[in-house]
Amino acid sequence: MSLFRTKPIADLQKEAGAEHGYKRTLGPISLISLGIGSVVGAGIFVQTGQAAALYGGPAIALSFIVSGIACLFAGLCYAELAAMIPVSGSAYTYTYGSLGEILAWVVGWCLILEYLFSGAAVAVSWSGATRDILNEFHLALPASLASAPLDVDPDHVIPINLGFVTFQLQTLKATGALINIPAVFISLLLTYILYIGIKESAGFNNLMVVIKVGVLLALVGYGIYYFLGHPDVARANWHPFLPSNTGTWGEYGWSGVFRGAGAIFFAYVGFDCVSSAAQETKNPQRDLPVGLLGTLLIVSFLFISVSLVLTGMVHYSKLNVDAPFIYALQQIQAPAIFRYLIEAATLAGLTSVILVSLLGQPRIFYSMARDGLLPAYFAKIHPKYGTPHVTTWITGISCAIIAGLFPLNLLGELISIGTLLAFSLVCAGVWVLRETRPDLPRSFKTPLVPLVPLLGIITCVFQMFSLPAITWLNLTVWMAIGFAVYFGYSRRHSKLAPR
Repeated sequence: MSLFRTKPIADLQKEAGAEHGYKRTLGPISLISLGIGSVVGAGIFVQTGQAAALYGGPAIALSFIVSGIACLFAGLCYAELAAMIPVSGSAYTYTYGSLGEILAWVVGWCLILEYLFSGAAVAVSWSGATRDILNEFHLALPASLASAPLDVDPDHVIPINLGFVTFQLQTLKATGALINIPAVFISLLLTYILYIGIKESAGFNNLMVVIKVGVLLALVGYGIYYFLGHPDVARANWHPFLPSNTGTWGEYGWSGVFRGAGAIFFAYVGFDCVSSAAQETKNPQRDLPVGLLGTLLIVSFLFISVSLVLTGMVHYSKLNVDAPFIYALQQIQAPAIFRYLIEAATLAGLTSVILVSLLGQPRIFYSMARDGLLPAYFAKIHPKYGTPHVTTWITGISCAIIAGLFPLNLLGELISIGTLLAFSLVCAGVWVLRETRPDLPRSFKTPLVPLVPLLGIITCVFQMFSLPAITWLNLTVWMAIGFAVYFGYSRRHSKLAPR
């Protein structure tokens, strides 16, 4: 069937080695930094404490281990395909070469959620964090210029009953604001940095990563110092390390560990952005697996260490607050400077997440345009800067408009389900290519195929079905729009379409 026509792997590999205008400047350290930049955002300072308080207690550290292993299944599959097909299309291109055009389109359409809409959502969070910092210095921005003109109206919902499932459709209301200027500002600033070159963008991202990782390590170091001086405090707070289940599934005990793993699974999402920089990597066959798996290992270490320190400082039952780290540090009378360090790390974390999101999306568009699924001008590379400048500005301006005008608190679960769908298809792609093209040279091999890809698929699908019905409805609407574009334009203009 023409819907499932696949792009020959030989053609994809030829594209990877061809002159394309990109500048190959990234090594393994820069790739790992991009991965950390995308994964470690502000969530680690909030979600860790809340998940410990509600689900796992001190054993939330085990939840991070479970989630890390689950993400590793997808990471190993990404590593094999990224090394074998080192082009900037990431999961979209891998699916095109293994499962066919229509599923590749599904993945590419889902990646818009992971990159463009995720970047816009984080830009709104960046705006909020910036306002909080300015308020501390009595430099408040006018509310009309620092929030979206539309917001969710909690008093007006539309009940929908489909027979087998019932949910409530939320409506919007006018807020009286004009535009979220800080969100627009950061979106356009980072777009300009991405426009002038990957080397400059990677350098800026490295700075942001150094700040936030440095603060996390400082927190861990101070926690260890505090525990050495107050061993009884940590011993008491960590006992019992695995609190007994309350009788309700997911409230402590081993079920709480797994429920906590589900709640924090999305903290790991974003590591796959490394593969979108394949054509700007010096030695992609060697460095892309290092970047992908190195990112997962380092962020797992950070998440586990930070969770242990946090639950050791303060009893887990007290951590269901908006700023658990600041609360814990105040309880143990830590130096006040840590508050400002956490605020700086939060801002740096959000900045790097936006940057990497805006880096990944143009390269997906570029690959889709090269295949004819999007207009040809989406595939233009700047002759001086070596960046996909047209799609970079399209992405950045779209991000600024979305972040400046719309409420994005509804998008979190939609972004997650779209990303998980893309992950599951990448895992399936590894399995299919092992069966259909065992002859292909692979510089990195996913171990234990088909077990690892199968576990990756099961993990992703399980997480998808844990999301509420309204999220599935939103995904259905989003994919319906995508299929309208595909059948209206992309299928006829595909380079694989019969002429």
